[in-house]
Amino acid sequence: MEIWKYIGENNNIILWIIICIVLLVGFISLFRKIRDVRLLKTVTSLSRGTKTERDLVLKLLKHGIPAQTIFHDLFIETNNGEFSQIDVVVATTEGIIVFEVKDYSGWIFGNGNYSHWTKVLAYGKRKYRFYNPIKQNINHIKNLRKQLKQFENIPFYSIIAFYGDCELKEINYVPKGTLLVKPSRIFEVLKFIRKNNKAAPYTDKKEIVRILNQAVKNGENISNQEMHIENINDMLGKDRIYD
Repeated sequence: MEIWKYIGENNNIILWIIICIVLLVGFISLFRKIRDVRLLKTVTSLSRGTKTERDLVLKLLKHGIPAQTIFHDLFIETNNGEFSQIDVVVATTEGIIVFEVKDYSGWIFGNGNYSHWTKVLAYGKRKYRFYNPIKQNINHIKNLRKQLKQFENIPFYSIIAFYGDCELKEINYVPKGTLLVKPSRIFEVLKFIRKNNKAAPYTDKKEIVRILNQAVKNGENISNQEMHIENINDMLGKDRIYD
């Protein structure tokens, strides 16, 4: 009887140890989430953009990139009164980095010169076309350059970040100044840009921050968001197909 009593008492101790460990792990996880949310809010809100865009912003912050140099979900007004939406912009010593964030699965096939790329799922059984992200981000940069005179002399770098369970199977003709990357290698790319480029000839950094902050504010306007969605739908033209 004494043996069973001893075992029972020790089982209770083990059970309490397990409960304490579970509670501690839960507390640490909750603390990290709260910390991440607070850090993310130094740049953007939880309602802006996509989860993958916010993940990129958080990665940049955790890597030590200053919050005041990161801009998320920008709406750049174009000459025709429409808006060009940019996922993430980072102002660096070497120039302006413009991120286009994609979240795809499957094999990715593309060519920098083609208007559309292909993603392949289910080992080739399903194929989907999507607009060339290289051209998409080049257009973003063109629209952004038009916002300031000094942008004419500032280097711009285009980074296409591919999230999701995708593989860049065959990509050809990636133009100079454009880099395609998976999230795990983003900082390797940033280091490459820093190492291989001189300091950009900025003339008024405050002016640049003002323009980028205004672009972020443009995205807070619901009517601007609706107009942008309408323009995209009009460009795709799916409502003009009768089959």
